[in-house]
Amino acid sequence: MFPIRDHNPSNRTPFVTWALIALNTVIFLSYFPSLSQAEPLLAAFFADWALVPAEVLSGLDGHTVVTSMFLHGGWMHLIGNMLFLYIFGDNLEDLMGHFWFLVFYLASGIGAAAGQILSDPTSTVPMVGASGAIAGVMGAYLLFFPRARIDVLVIIVVLIRIFTIPAWLMLGLWFGLQLVNGLAMDVAGGGGVAYWAHAGGFVAGVVLALPLWLRLGGPGYWQRWHGKPPHDEVEYVIERGRSSPIPRVRRVTSTRAATRPLADLARVPRSGTRRGPRSPWSGGRD
Repeated sequence: MFPIRDHNPSNRTPFVTWALIALNTVIFLSYFPSLSQAEPLLAAFFADWALVPAEVLSGLDGHTVVTSMFLHGGWMHLIGNMLFLYIFGDNLEDLMGHFWFLVFYLASGIGAAAGQILSDPTSTVPMVGASGAIAGVMGAYLLFFPRARIDVLVIIVVLIRIFTIPAWLMLGLWFGLQLVNGLAMDVAGGGGVAYWAHAGGFVAGVVLALPLWLRLGGPGYWQRWHGKPPHDEVEYVIERGRSSPIPRVRRVTSTRAATRPLADLARVPRSGTRRGPRSPWSGGRD
């Protein structure tokens, strides 16, 4: 089961989300197609730029805490991460504003690196991938939009179906799997997927987003919008044209949808002061 889209539109153009997707893709294309043909060269490249917990704790290669976020170990690794960022990133950028979303993304990635380092501080296995930072985006998405609808693709042998489920179920299951798989890997030993980086990034995202969530009203924000986005969601309509046998999926947005960026909702007027954010996480325009 993996997500393919959400029903939560954004009103602010997600320039930072698009730029992160483009940057990750360009960096991947700059090294992987050539170095993947020679495994020793790829290993040497990762040794310089991937995060190795034991080396970071020894005071070496501190830069890899950031550089490792922009490296990927293969095509599916890249495509999967960018799909998740595309689905969930735009709404957080809409809410936080361009600049602070970028800060939040990088901070979540650092939190993910910390989670992986703490889980196995003596590890010499290189860690790469944007998964931890994107997990932070997913954690914040769960905090703000727990009942937003997510379309997930489920493949069981030859059965392929798309189901619509609430964000809390999809993201909750995902986080639970990271914990279970992380514990299983600790018992079995060896390298593989950095599950504790995923879990660490997810928790970091929730913690970093808490100030803005509380400013919006905390539990009252959930009650006001019933856990859903503070605007009408979109629907996906399958159309079959007369000239082509291939069905087309069209996104239909309600005319009652919000016409202002979500960041404006975070602007709470205070007596005797101008409207504006109290803190970087208050979601003001950048």
